[in-house]
Amino acid sequence: MSDHPLGFAIVGTGMIAGVHAQAINAVDGARLVGVVSRSPEKGPAFAAKHGAVALTSTVEEMVARPDVDAVCITTPSGAHLEPALVAIRAGKHVVVEKPIEATTARADKLISEARMAGVKLAPIFQQRFSDGARTIKAALDAGRFGRLATAGCYVKWFRTEEYYKGSPWKGTLKLDGGGAVMNQAIHGVDLLQWFAGLPEEVSAFKTRRVHTGIEAEDTAVAVLRFPSGALGTIEATTAAWPGWSLRIELCGENGSVRLEDGVITEWKFRDEEPGDAKIREAGSAELGSGASNPAGISIEGHKRQIEDLVDAIREQRPLHIDGPESRKAVALITALYQSGETGQPVRVE
Repeated sequence: MSDHPLGFAIVGTGMIAGVHAQAINAVDGARLVGVVSRSPEKGPAFAAKHGAVALTSTVEEMVARPDVDAVCITTPSGAHLEPALVAIRAGKHVVVEKPIEATTARADKLISEARMAGVKLAPIFQQRFSDGARTIKAALDAGRFGRLATAGCYVKWFRTEEYYKGSPWKGTLKLDGGGAVMNQAIHGVDLLQWFAGLPEEVSAFKTRRVHTGIEAEDTAVAVLRFPSGALGTIEATTAAWPGWSLRIELCGENGSVRLEDGVITEWKFRDEEPGDAKIREAGSAELGSGASNPAGISIEGHKRQIEDLVDAIREQRPLHIDGPESRKAVALITALYQSGETGQPVRVE
């Protein structure tokens, strides 16, 4: 394949679009070519700030450019499908901000069309690219935990009223897909199922405890049953001031660990290995934290995902996380919501 940088375009100019732009510009082998925006004010300012050479008001115009190889979709969650399909049908690779879509049906359509077109579909789940998460996954794959007993995900964050009022789509079912679980906790939910496997059943409660003006939940708790026999929990809220680190806990017969914002804060195993002491001493929160401020995340996680896409295209290899894999978090959250509505346990699709 050519050694020329791969050209990227971004659809949307919101906060997360800026993270994508910075990440693209930080990757060797990638360059930001264009921006799609319907705003006569935001579009030109965004393109100028990030060095994009092309600005269009439609995705169709942008994907017609031969110097665009991949398109980043940073529109509201429930509006990912339509612009992504335009890019896919033009033969462009696609990066989709989390969640891949707001429903499993729309996610399935996106995944199916990308597969038929033979293009790569890279969903953003940057927490998987932290050093801590990868270290834990390697230990799980090596069998160091033995039989897992419990697996928990805790995302106790804070969002202001202005956060929801400033973007009317946030907290809505159609465009956000839900509230604290689908928008904020989904990163932790994805890590949990990546580590412990996709649960087979979920029982949940959800409510609007503080942000009563939104359509979806601001607080939810769930109990999970995994196919292995392990049990798990999810706690998610955007009503917990000042906001704590995203936390994952895995406890097994031979070892237990805790991960906080990508950093391993507990690492203990029955049988010590030579590298364990170094793991316990490692690392700062390299990916940043969105606990109290959605803009508090670093570009590092997105940068690593863009690098993975560039390398996967050039090396003609699979992505480290693809569309079908990212669908699992949406399926689990969808089941959680259904259980919260019905008051009954729900099997995960």
